[in-house]
Amino acid sequence: MIQVTDKAKERIAALRVEEGRTDEHNIRVSVKGGGCSGLMYDLGFDDQINPADQVFEDKGVKILVDKKSLLYLLGTVLDFTDGLNGKGFQFINPNATRTCGCGESFSV
Repeated sequence: MIQVTDKAKERIAALRVEEGRTDEHNIRVSVKGGGCSGLMYDLGFDDQINPADQVFEDKGVKILVDKKSLLYLLGTVLDFTDGLNGKGFQFINPNATRTCGCGESFSV
């Protein structure tokens, strides 16, 4: 399961409005090779649910994850921060053994 904090939920709702998206546009989270630590998170809107996708819903936010990425993302919490140290979505991933300073890449 992937969870969403209240701040992330609010930011996702705001982005939907800003980008002219509808409730049919879900959040797709995936993992790709690259970044400082070897793996990178990819986050975006998607209005297609593929047959092999796992679909999670938390706080009214539907999250789509492909099977390959699911192994790396189980138990992850999606958060949003807008503090002095940076602004953006953060992944709190219990599977990550190492993360880079920016928080956009990790290794297991």
